[in-house]
Amino acid sequence: QVQLVESGGGSVQAGDSLRLSCVTSRGPFSTFALGWFRQAPGKEREFVAGISRAGSGTNYADSVKDRCTISRENYKNALYLQMDSQKPQDTADYYCAATRTIQTVPATQSSAAYAYWGQGTQVIVSS
Repeated sequence: QVQLVESGGGSVQAGDSLRLSCVTSRGPFSTFALGWFRQAPGKEREFVAGISRAGSGTNYADSVKDRCTISRENYKNALYLQMDSQKPQDTADYYCAATRTIQTVPATQSSAAYAYWGQGTQVIVSS
């Protein structure tokens, strides 16, 4: 069983930055394509960003494309999401997810492809 643990969430003001992290104790980490998803209160879970196994390919939702950066450090078994210029509509629970089955970067946006999920970290952005 692969356990993913997110951290870094919190309450910030609009315009602030936040960096989320996700780590796992099970590897090899490089065998997983990874993604970040979020779920706002009363809304469905949505894709935020995805990254290929080596980190060379990334994919972003249009709503965050110019404000977020996904990255990974395979030797640390760690995934990150740097979020800048935060907006109140970014308020949500953020989840990292891992899969061994995704083969293309565009496919990282499909939540159904992910076998492993973290428990989530809450982000609240106040105006």
